[in-house]
Amino acid sequence: MRNQLAGTGALLRLALRRDRVMTPVWITVVAMLVLSLPASLESVYGTAAERARLLTTMNTNGSLRALYGPAFGDSVGALTAWRGGIFAGVLAGIMSLVIVVRHTREEEETGRQEMLSAAMVGRRAPLTAALLAALTANGAAALLVTAGLAGRGAGGAAALGLGIGATGMLFAALAAIAAQLTESARLAKGLTGALIGAAFVLRAAGDAGSAGGSSALTWVSPLGWLEHVRAFAGERWWVFALFAAAVAAQTAAAYALAGRRDIGMSFLPARPGPAEGRLAGPGALAWRLQRGSLIGWSLAFLAAGVVFGGMTGGATQLVGDNERTREIIERMGGRSGIADAFLATMAGMLGMVAALYIVSAVLRLSAEESGQRAEPLLANAVGRLRWAGGHLAVAFGGSALILLLAGLGLGIGHGEGVGAAVGATLAQLPAVWVIGALAALLYGAAPRYAVAAWAVAGGALTLGWIGPALNLPQAALDLSPFAHLPKLPGAEALVWAPLLVLTALAAALLAAGLAALRRRDLTA
Repeated sequence: MRNQLAGTGALLRLALRRDRVMTPVWITVVAMLVLSLPASLESVYGTAAERARLLTTMNTNGSLRALYGPAFGDSVGALTAWRGGIFAGVLAGIMSLVIVVRHTREEEETGRQEMLSAAMVGRRAPLTAALLAALTANGAAALLVTAGLAGRGAGGAAALGLGIGATGMLFAALAAIAAQLTESARLAKGLTGALIGAAFVLRAAGDAGSAGGSSALTWVSPLGWLEHVRAFAGERWWVFALFAAAVAAQTAAAYALAGRRDIGMSFLPARPGPAEGRLAGPGALAWRLQRGSLIGWSLAFLAAGVVFGGMTGGATQLVGDNERTREIIERMGGRSGIADAFLATMAGMLGMVAALYIVSAVLRLSAEESGQRAEPLLANAVGRLRWAGGHLAVAFGGSALILLLAGLGLGIGHGEGVGAAVGATLAQLPAVWVIGALAALLYGAAPRYAVAAWAVAGGALTLGWIGPALNLPQAALDLSPFAHLPKLPGAEALVWAPLLVLTALAAALLAAGLAALRRRDLTA
């Protein structure tokens, strides 16, 4: 077994060095999502009576329980765990799957792992190094959360921090299994991401039907386990035994699978597709490569729209006469009544999440190039602009589709104003396209740094999610293109100028990215 782990330390150092920018950004986002909440909650619910009313309102509203889960205590610490714990766990899971797949299946897909394995590197060393890199990242996030909340209660802070880290490691182990089963990094990420989504849906369905989180569906989901740690509300330390058992079993399965396949092979080989007819041409090929991802995003946005639309009445009840909460929602969604402001806020949040889709779709160009699949295409009678245009059409058109479906879902869930809801989500497109065009510019001009597009999208999401609650100055919020969009529905008059300016900016950035792509050499 020792020979099979040879070189693990060197691979771990290499992984940490390669991720020296990406991982700290992820850790900061995960930690800040939680650590930004206590001050905001204290400013909104400053008295014990206000927090008790919030607890009662929250636990009697099935729609809001589906989103955040039940609250188990009315202290600031307990409300922080309620408001941010599940979402921090989801982010930790996404961070973990990116790290593990990046240093396992992605290394095999690009051929780098085969070269490394020619040296003194054991069969299971890459997987071990990837899991240790994920453990390092989740441990750092857990330490930051624990240290930042220690003043609210050491036990609760440790429980919440460890819960978030344990959730991340559970999904890291799932990603390790997916990396053995699938033939591409894209499929491994998609499979693990789908499992994270399924965990959230199961937890949401269970909590919607049970005020105390006692539903069997909640206990099936790892995010339900995080909820049942009950940080700052009578911690249940025994729940961590479930995390430990699941991580150990999944890690053992990943190691067993890794020992039974050759480098570059998988247990679920990709199905060869037709190369004629409708799939002939680079545009059709781009559609075939990205259609599965687009379908998944479309279904998720439609479902999210229905859920958020159905929460509108509950949000109005939750706000009640709390002026601070009303101020935050109106700052995010406009001063047009709580219902319209809430819908505008949800439309804005869906737009910011859509920025993650367009970045992933645009950066598929980078994956095709680094995987040496672009060069054979371009060696034929296919120009670079035609090749890139197929993927960009899917990325930009796909973002319009998922926002259209999100608007339909909002209107259906709310029960009225479908047209207004669709207009509100489609109004996010210019800002989404600006971020997608920035990703295209980074890929075209500096392909080695194209991954920085994720930081741009994450920064916009962070500013939009946390900025209003922290009462950040408008100058800081204006760094995000989403801050310049009209607050729809409910705006007294639709102002076209910012939409046109952002669209023109996106077109200019996209043109610059394509021009840079034409002039540079393909990466080896």
